Amino acid sequence: MSVEYGADQIQILEGLEAVRKRPGMYIGSTSLRGLHHLVYEIVDNSIDEALAGFCKHIQVTIHEDNSVTVEDDGRGIPTGINHKAGKPAVEVVFTILHAGGKFGGGGYKVSGGLHGVGASVVNALSEWLEVTICSEGKLYRQRYERGNVCYPLEVIGTCQPNRTGTTVTFLPDKKIFEDTVFDFRTLQTRLREMAFLTKGLRITLTDEREDPVRQKTYHYEGGIKEFVQYLNKSTTPIYNDIIYCEGMKDHVYVEVAFQHNDSYSENCYSFVNNINTPEGGTHLAGFKNAITKTFNDYARKNKLLKDSDGNLSGEDIREGLTAIISIKLEEPQFEGQTKQKLGNSEARGAVDSIVSEKLTVYLEQNPQVAKLILEKSILAQRAREAARKARDLTRRKSALDGMALPGKLADCSDKDPVNCEIYLVEGDSAGGSAKTARNRNTQAILPLRGKILNVEKARLDRIYSNEEIKSMITAFGTGIHEDFDITKLRYHKIIIMTDADVDGAHISTLLLTFLYRFMPELIKQGYVYLAQPPLYKIEKNKKVWYAYSDEELNNILVEIGRDQNNKIQRYKGLGEMDAEQLWETTMDPERRILLRVTMNEEESSEVDLTFTTLMGDKVEPRKEFIEANAKYVRNLDI
Repeated sequence: MSVEYGADQIQILEGLEAVRKRPGMYIGSTSLRGLHHLVYEIVDNSIDEALAGFCKHIQVTIHEDNSVTVEDDGRGIPTGINHKAGKPAVEVVFTILHAGGKFGGGGYKVSGGLHGVGASVVNALSEWLEVTICSEGKLYRQRYERGNVCYPLEVIGTCQPNRTGTTVTFLPDKKIFEDTVFDFRTLQTRLREMAFLTKGLRITLTDEREDPVRQKTYHYEGGIKEFVQYLNKSTTPIYNDIIYCEGMKDHVYVEVAFQHNDSYSENCYSFVNNINTPEGGTHLAGFKNAITKTFNDYARKNKLLKDSDGNLSGEDIREGLTAIISIKLEEPQFEGQTKQKLGNSEARGAVDSIVSEKLTVYLEQNPQVAKLILEKSILAQRAREAARKARDLTRRKSALDGMALPGKLADCSDKDPVNCEIYLVEGDSAGGSAKTARNRNTQAILPLRGKILNVEKARLDRIYSNEEIKSMITAFGTGIHEDFDITKLRYHKIIIMTDADVDGAHISTLLLTFLYRFMPELIKQGYVYLAQPPLYKIEKNKKVWYAYSDEELNNILVEIGRDQNNKIQRYKGLGEMDAEQLWETTMDPERRILLRVTMNEEESSEVDLTFTTLMGDKVEPRKEFIEANAKYVRNLDI
């Protein structure tokens, strides 16, 4: 079939048509993540007003029809005529791509919205959008539908002369988005983070879909110091202070807050102009270099390290560290479209210099705190050395006996990782059924005995000496931690298959904690799944149905009729199923249900906090978490 390709086949997409044609290019996806991105774009503009010192309060409201209003008390988008475009500036902002007050150098000194897709894209992807501006005693309004202007900017009334601000209300377009129902908790996480990063700013989130109306207000005079305190609430800090470093160098404003806790994981979060940079960049590199150098210098000077000891590594010093690195600069250069990594070289020098200087002074004035941090770091150094020896020993044994894979692993014959999947199965009986049921070409089975080590409460040396964890590391082939190499992954589906009860849920959580802390890329790249075994087997007149929830059981009983011929079996564990049942309900790719474990990097601080809360030592935060989230639980066995 020949396809004509000439001059007339070249499409010219005018105005905002390009956005509607390829929304994913502008907001990443049309999934729930892209949907929430619309709110962030409008809020970012209000945040920029706050960073410029003109906005004190932002109100975000989700209405019953899933439209959203963002209202601020900033200066108000300019309403005068933009002479280059020949139309009011507000209309330019909402109808022309890459238009705004952040490109000329005069409107904003720093801005998070600079690299954002902006109000025009939100407008293009909404069924309708309405903007109201309070400025110079007048109230202006303009409405758009799918990016098109409905009427010229009009004055609809007056407002108090000293009152200014912008209100934007929009309804996401059902033709664009897979789902247009906003999630309160997702918005809550992002807005809380924005409030922490902009000290003094008040952000209110209201959900009118709930009865009674749900409302949360976030306001932190302590800024990022309170952010560290919030993130450390499920751990025990090893000292009371939150160490704070602030300063300006080479036109880069640097703000850093950190505190060590009694856990073994490091949680450093970096931001540029309030934008999360999950992959770090030059500002994070500057911070890491500063604390490694400063703590080693202090330890040598105060004889806390012997001459025979090697220097502490950055990893040793950052064990149990929670840190926020927030910088603001005029022209951020991000690597890649997604703004995940900062590239400005001046940011590294600025952070390094300010943290080194302020931290040196702090340690001299607080020798007791310095001693506590260095004692913890020295213990971490010893554990890391013990872990290295255990790792080297494992490697040597593997090379000598030629048996790299664990003995209890029933491997698959296909060697192409794309086709292969590994089931992590609790218990020998379920493991036996799974080995019989599986497709030997593509499905490997690794039975795990009992509950694996809770890595949230263990150092590297204990983790490397745990048999169940060693079996997983060897089977996956990637190594862990600094040795991790995703290209060596032997299976493109890692499937956690546990009983559908409280113990099974606990084992799944232990496994996910291990993967998240030591192999996070497996989750980020979508290789980790949870198997969904059925809860019920229903038999009637020699016919069989399986139900995966109480609701599904109910639907089946309505369909087949409720009578004494119904035989209902409630599965308590995988071991109760024979191989055939396990295959047809949980392992057959044609019929099984798998849940992919995903992770939104923009919410990484909340993910960390959740794991620490659930798997750490403190009982009270765990109790609060369970009480707050109980209503979201499905299929709880009591």
